[in-house]
Amino acid sequence: MDKRVVANQVLLEDAAKLMEEGREVNFTPLGSSMLPFIKGGKDSVILRKMPSVEVGDIVLVRLEGPRYVLHRIICKDGDSLTLMGDGNIAGTERCSTSDVLGTVTAIIKGKRKVTPGNGKWWRTLKPLRRYILAIYRRIAI
Repeated sequence: MDKRVVANQVLLEDAAKLMEEGREVNFTPLGSSMLPFIKGGKDSVILRKMPSVEVGDIVLVRLEGPRYVLHRIICKDGDSLTLMGDGNIAGTERCSTSDVLGTVTAIIKGKRKVTPGNGKWWRTLKPLRRYILAIYRRIAI
C-alpha cells in the first residue's frame, strides 16, 4: 500500500464524510499528544462514527479554526465534552458531542491491532504523568 501525505484539512474533512456514511477510516496521526498509547507518525488508528461517546473514548473532533484533535474524553456533562491528550500533562479542550467526527476503534502498532481501553488507570495517574512520560520519552522514542 502506498503512503500519501495529505493536508489535515483535506484528509479529515473527507474522513468525516466517510464516517457519516457509516464507513471506517484509517490514518496515521501526527504529534505526540497521545503518547504513550499512540505514537504520532508510526501508529495508525481506525475510526468509526459511533451513536454515542463516553468518558475514556479516544475521539477525533473538529474544533474552531477549524482545528482537529485526536484526544481522550476525560469528562462528559450532557452534550459538553472535555478532552485531554494522554501525552499531555496540562491543557484541555472543550467541545460538544456534535463536534465528534469519529471514535477510535483500533490502534495499529506495526502488524498488531490493539483495541483501545478507556484509559481509566492512565487518567488516575495524571499527577505522575510528567515523570512517567519523561522516562518513556528517554527510553522508547
